[in-house]
Amino acid sequence: MAAALPGDRVVPDAQVTMDRAFDLPAGPDAVWPWFVQLGKSRAGWYLPAWAERVVPARRRGLRRIDPSLQHLAPGDVIPDWGGRDATFEIVEHTPPTALVHRSERGDLRISWAIVLRPVAHGTRVHLRFRIAGVRRVWLVRTGGELMDLLTVAGLAAGLRERLRSTTGVR
Repeated sequence: MAAALPGDRVVPDAQVTMDRAFDLPAGPDAVWPWFVQLGKSRAGWYLPAWAERVVPARRRGLRRIDPSLQHLAPGDVIPDWGGRDATFEIVEHTPPTALVHRSERGDLRISWAIVLRPVAHGTRVHLRFRIAGVRRVWLVRTGGELMDLLTVAGLAAGLRERLRSTTGVR
């Protein structure tokens, strides 16, 4: 079993847990604002410039920190891409180390934790997605893992690019 993370108790009976981690070339204080503003109807999803060329301009992720998007607190509800009425509720907001979201969509119960840890060369980002109420576990494990891998790889590359342009770190 993987080490416990903030948010694991939100969906304690998860049938599927997806873990991804990557490093960013800046400290948690520089990385944190990017995650706070992440999301639909907020700063978008960060992809590298080469990938965003195929995305309509109005749907591209912000390339700057927007002070108006920096205010999150437990209980806040933000839109999600999981459908027209899909949302996430913030259940933990502990700058600059943990941001935990939860959602209920029909029988599904979901948590998504973003955990930042300082490392010698910047920040280690750990993303954990937990889901319960799944009818076809094999499908979520197979298709969901592939989608998670691709979206997180894009997110990591897009964040690295943004951090390099805004902080000057390489």
